[in-house]
Amino acid sequence: MISFRLGLAALVVPAILVGQTPPAPSASSATTPRTAPFSPSYRGFTPGRSYQEFAERARALAQHDTLRCNTSRNTAQLMECGVMIRDPQDSARFYLSAYVLEGKVAMVSLTDSGGPRLVEWARRDLSARFGPSHRRERSMLEWASGRRVVRLNWRGRGDARWISITLRDDDVMDGIARYVRRPPRRKP
Repeated sequence: MISFRLGLAALVVPAILVGQTPPAPSASSATTPRTAPFSPSYRGFTPGRSYQEFAERARALAQHDTLRCNTSRNTAQLMECGVMIRDPQDSARFYLSAYVLEGKVAMVSLTDSGGPRLVEWARRDLSARFGPSHRRERSMLEWASGRRVVRLNWRGRGDARWISITLRDDDVMDGIARYVRRPPRRKP
């Protein structure tokens, strides 16, 4: 009986493994460079998209928390939302926050805390997704294309580190100026 099972496994396992091998790239896709526009999307969150898309994704990843949104004291057109999430792909936990302007996500931020390895993990993860980074300041790396920006910031004390991965669409962010009160001009 054991030899029958081994014989059956010897026939079935190679077929299963062949089915799991990804198809080889076609000749045209192997020689064509990647020309897709830079899209600052991370863990399914993309600035510039609608609040509805953001809320659906955030609620799907929220563990034992509820997505909470507060409107601005000055206008209901500006909201700040936040929730604790866990990505099911790698069990990474983040505090997710977003600024929503006129129904569109202007900025998304994912924050976490841990040890020194957390910064290196985030740097490698973002570099694998977006390519080489540009150092903006101490403790800050940035990936940008036009008015779309991804930024990694970190701070630390001793063995503790806090990171923030921020995705921003500056075209949407510029709309905030319409709702900011300006001080009255002084007479000369």
